[in-house]
Amino acid sequence: MENQETFSERFKRLKACIIIPTYNNASAIAAVISDVAVFTQDIIVVNDGSTDNTKNIVSQFSFVQLVSYDKNAGKGIALRKGFVYALENGFEFAITIDADGQHYAKDLPSFLNKLETEKNTIIIGERNLNQTNVPGKSSFGNRFSNFWFKVETGITLEDTQSGYRLYPLLPLKDIRFRTVKYEFEIEVLVRASWKGVNILAIPVDVYYPPAEERISHFRPFKDTVRISILNTFLVLITFLYIRPRNFFRIISDKKSGKQYITKYLLQTDQPDHIKVLSVAFGVFMGIVPIWGFQLITAIALSILFRLNKALVIIAAHISFAPLIPFIIYLSYRMGSFWMGSRAMHFGFTMHLTIESIKKNFEQYLYGSITLAVVAAIIAGLLTFAYLKLTKKKPVINN
Repeated sequence: MENQETFSERFKRLKACIIIPTYNNASAIAAVISDVAVFTQDIIVVNDGSTDNTKNIVSQFSFVQLVSYDKNAGKGIALRKGFVYALENGFEFAITIDADGQHYAKDLPSFLNKLETEKNTIIIGERNLNQTNVPGKSSFGNRFSNFWFKVETGITLEDTQSGYRLYPLLPLKDIRFRTVKYEFEIEVLVRASWKGVNILAIPVDVYYPPAEERISHFRPFKDTVRISILNTFLVLITFLYIRPRNFFRIISDKKSGKQYITKYLLQTDQPDHIKVLSVAFGVFMGIVPIWGFQLITAIALSILFRLNKALVIIAAHISFAPLIPFIIYLSYRMGSFWMGSRAMHFGFTMHLTIESIKKNFEQYLYGSITLAVVAAIIAGLLTFAYLKLTKKKPVINN
């Protein structure tokens, strides 16, 4: 492709630009712009309230489109402003590159090559964090981020904190983001993934100068706390909304639902008794009265007991919204056996409220645990029968 058109022409054909967010990078910004300009002059620099000479240096490049504001707002805001400006000027893709000089413009063709076949995709420039001069806090922070990203999306990445990325702008414009600083680069990946945007990585080179020459505005304590709070929020959304939503989307489709059952129930290398226990345990955890924490607890215990996590998660979704009134009603009915003369008796038509549950919590607690045990046993027996009926008999050759 490079032999037929220049890189600049290729950028224009793909409607791609470069966004460089910068805050007090006067010593490096000119070199970064010059290196990028070899490939394209469709460059947007977002000056995030720099107090040094950054703005004047950028202004010397007549082809650069400068977005500038006086008060430093954070990298997340800078990127979001850059995305809006790029869309307003007809771009559909943006490659973000840091202004401190750690990224090499020579890797830009690799992003374009991948973009040719991957349109609805955020492409991350994956750095080699095992090389010399990599700060220890960067390596640890990245592993921490990678772990929570996988929990929130199910996607395995080795470098979720790289700022060298290609973004498809159209899928992002309708997503509501909450963060403003470094944590935005995690939030955008997670929320984009939830919206169906693909996430993948390509290898890139990275330059880490000696410690005494590094320019970093990352605040280890404050920014780590902000990232931790964000991950807590995203994990709660993942287990309370995203996972249940995705699960019911899958099983509501006849074809994908059948494939899901086949993949996780019939075609695993685990013995049948593990599958049976996993389903039974998942149903139990889906009913026990620890609302809001059922799925998180179920996953943690399934790891501890080495059960089939996928089956536990599937079975735990027995407590999805349409079934909750039935679960509460049956819990009260079963609880009445334990309460004796103190039992509260009512029909299913009774309006169950949080207040009524509080007033009769003892009956509800006993009944819900009983229901959880009974439902788990029934689910386990049905799973066992299903596995036996669907297991292929060996062919005996005469």
